[in-house]
Amino acid sequence: MKIRIVLTCLAAAAALLTGSASADASSQSDIAKLRSTNNAFHSIARAEKGGFAMLADQKGITCIDMPGMGGMGVHWVKSKRVGDPTEHLTKPEAFVYEPRRDGTLKLAAAEYVVIKADWDASHSSRPKLYGHKFNLTPAGNRFGLPAFYSLHVWAWKHNPAGTFAPFNPDVHCK
Repeated sequence: MKIRIVLTCLAAAAALLTGSASADASSQSDIAKLRSTNNAFHSIARAEKGGFAMLADQKGITCIDMPGMGGMGVHWVKSKRVGDPTEHLTKPEAFVYEPRRDGTLKLAAAEYVVIKADWDASHSSRPKLYGHKFNLTPAGNRFGLPAFYSLHVWAWKHNPAGTFAPFNPDVHCK
């Protein structure tokens, strides 16, 4: 129990440092819109039919977690959207699924992703949705991507670290 409390505190601290606190009342309605617009993607088959594909890092790892922080889960990404430097509230670039004990995956979050150079070409500051600035992941990352901005929205699963925190201490890959 102590370990879980410490992990939750660490994740909450990371959320505060990245500007990923909980959703306020104004962003709650936007999150409700995200949910209602994307309910079909509770089904991975529907996500794949919609052009989303499972993402693996350079080592072939598909479930993303970080010891001491929790996990993200398994990402299904629509690469065409990642290559588009515009961000749409109801059209995230990725859906994140939580691995369940029975081996199934459950929709947990949406993730917005934009390549930094593409965004910076026509903007003077980081992208922002739901009142939160995106996080920066530098080049040399585990996916082999150039530097990119991203924002997780835990719209379908509660995240004790915050609605917009990248990692959820209640999500585990193993």
